Amino acid sequence: MTNVTLITGASAGLGADFARQCSARGERLVLVARRRDQLEALARELGNARAITLDLGQPGAAAALMADLAAHGEHCQLLINNAGFGLWGKFATLDGPRQRAMIDLNCGTLVELTHMVLPPMLERGEGAILNVASTAAFQPGPGMAVYFATKAFVLSFSEALHEEVARHGVRVTALCPGPTRTEFGEVAGFQGNGAFDRMSARSEDVVAMGLKALDKGRAVAIPGLVNKAGAQGHRLLPRWLLRKVTAAIKY
Repeated sequence: MTNVTLITGASAGLGADFARQCSARGERLVLVARRRDQLEALARELGNARAITLDLGQPGAAAALMADLAAHGEHCQLLINNAGFGLWGKFATLDGPRQRAMIDLNCGTLVELTHMVLPPMLERGEGAILNVASTAAFQPGPGMAVYFATKAFVLSFSEALHEEVARHGVRVTALCPGPTRTEFGEVAGFQGNGAFDRMSARSEDVVAMGLKALDKGRAVAIPGLVNKAGAQGHRLLPRWLLRKVTAAIKY
């Protein structure tokens, strides 16, 4: 069996930078995303990567992905759960099925893939899982209510799993970026905000910090001093005020 690093949502943004940096570390990659052209171009660029075009939000997609790895004699040594998206707007006015799809991908698929790769890792006594959460995980998010809630789930799940498996040689880290220069805002429907844009970190820097934290066995990684401070808002402010502060942010 061949050890591989499995990266979801790998066609752009953080996912593509995870692919480039893991490739530079000499890892054999399996890249998964919906956009065939971008994904295959990235695989050709890296040379040590295989592309699988797949919509992980569809029922049965995670099982199909695992079957594909098995058919190629591969097992997952590192899983990077990066696939996900957000939506900006009032909960009542956003499309209901689209919000449900966000929960299914951001939470459901992440849990399903983790559950599929973890038992073999525990059996081997080695392996790692990096789940991409967000600084959104640390407070409620009026205007992006469901997205913030999904990232709170990812953070809580990852921290709990970190404690469950650490003594068995498996590392689990939740990466919690703040604003980052990717296409996330375009997909989410942000209207544009100069201050928000100026605060945005480079995707490659966020990825480097996440991989470093995973290598060190840290449970949670928050890139940037401002983001670290902001993530502590729930400790410094009462919940009612934290909600109002978040609601006042204009995207």
